Amino acid sequence: MRYEKHLAAAAAHEPSKAAIIQGGVRTTYAELDAAADRFADALVDRVAFANGERCVLFLENRVETAVGIFGTLRAGGIFSVVNPTTKTDKLAFVLNNCEASVLFTQASLATVALAAAAQAPSIRKVVIVDDTAVALPANTVSYAAFIDGVDGGAAARRHAGVDIDLAMLVYTSGSTGNPKGVMMTHKNIEHAATSITTYLESRRDDVVLSVLPLSFDYGLYQLLMCVKMGATLVLEKSFAFPQKILPLLASENITGFPLVPTMAALIVQIGNFDPAWARGVRYLTNTAAALPPAHILKLQEIFPNARIFSMYGMTESKRCTYLPPEQLRKRPDSVGIAIPGTEVWVADDEGKPVAPNVVGELVVRGGHVMQGYWRNEEATAKTLKAGRYPWERVLHTGDLFRMDEEGFLYFVGRKDDILKSRGEKVSPKEVENVLYALPGVREAALVGVPDPVMGHALKAIVVTDRDDLDARAIMAHCRAHLEEFMVPRSVEFRDALPKTGTGKIRRSVLQAEAEGKPIPADEEPA
Repeated sequence: MRYEKHLAAAAAHEPSKAAIIQGGVRTTYAELDAAADRFADALVDRVAFANGERCVLFLENRVETAVGIFGTLRAGGIFSVVNPTTKTDKLAFVLNNCEASVLFTQASLATVALAAAAQAPSIRKVVIVDDTAVALPANTVSYAAFIDGVDGGAAARRHAGVDIDLAMLVYTSGSTGNPKGVMMTHKNIEHAATSITTYLESRRDDVVLSVLPLSFDYGLYQLLMCVKMGATLVLEKSFAFPQKILPLLASENITGFPLVPTMAALIVQIGNFDPAWARGVRYLTNTAAALPPAHILKLQEIFPNARIFSMYGMTESKRCTYLPPEQLRKRPDSVGIAIPGTEVWVADDEGKPVAPNVVGELVVRGGHVMQGYWRNEEATAKTLKAGRYPWERVLHTGDLFRMDEEGFLYFVGRKDDILKSRGEKVSPKEVENVLYALPGVREAALVGVPDPVMGHALKAIVVTDRDDLDARAIMAHCRAHLEEFMVPRSVEFRDALPKTGTGKIRRSVLQAEAEGKPIPADEEPA
């Protein structure tokens, strides 16, 4: 079915239940449903919004973002949530690329939003939440004025489409070039959300705490899955101040807590973590990058009642694999098996499965695989290729994996991420896991410095909170846990490492610096 119908179903079942809690303010399912109706009606009544048109949501994590998502779907449209830190040129590219009709934003982002909209001829209306001192062009209106006095039921009086229609575009960037719009249908979202909520054993009484941006599909799906289940989402803007966020685990009776590795690194180093905060948490999830095994073990101590799910995914299919929690101690470095209702395999250059423990590219098959990149046939053809049957295309992830004899998968690296040193292939992730196991290492990245003899001389870039930790100690630690060709030849200490908006360390930036190359664009993993 079309995904917006889950909101109506949840509102009909428990209208007074909190759908979203933010800053202590509770928005019930009835209120969210009614607000989405008003936004959908305004799109149709005020903008003549037609089926398949695009609405770009340039907003922070807030209730209005959820209203825009479900309102756009209810009007038969396609939404795209753009990171609020995006600059004018990139936002203008997104608006022009998808030929957006409506831009929904907020007062604090109005300067960037209006500058970008001025470069996008397709924009018919800019809607701004909150009052702003910025002079408003003729096609710009406040959110309150936009929804005030609209023709109620305007969106419902016309056919809004079916489940194979596009529902969202998620713009994702690689190491070079402009962002690509990943096309997902209602059916794609339903398949992914059903699969994930199945293995998480999600329930209607779950309360999920998310500090992840709604522009990041890991964060977006926290909202989509909570609405599907009729659960409650506690939505915060960031994890910049953990001591303000973590008490919410207890005060809001949190049962689910999605993490990324940088969040986990902060949590495991908090000396005054109150055990009461973790008592009710039923599950933790992690994606964006693999958790270092040392952090997994510490999280198990801190959250004794929680099941921890290590996962792997990418925007082009949302989620690909998960590790059943009972396997965590046996194989902490595995990202598991295919999520329910899907298939994955490790393939050679021709797409054929390889033998166990042979490194190859991960290929994904299932109803969660994207339709392609918006108006980018060349990029689509490189990623979606012929599958086993003539009617399908499967996703070639570009990520290198190996699969053991029991069918469990292990991330090796990006095809372009593997370093070659002294004639041997080195996975940066493997070395970084060893670095993270050293007490005091907060952030770590491995890069290769061009060397005429070794090909690449390995260099560790480290952030530490220990004054007594020097390069010699770090290299000795690595030498004790790694083969000699994997031991860094030098160590650089920094106060912080560059990260994407979703908190993943941008190793590609550090590698470009090491090679004296241009800095690549942000990478936004699933």
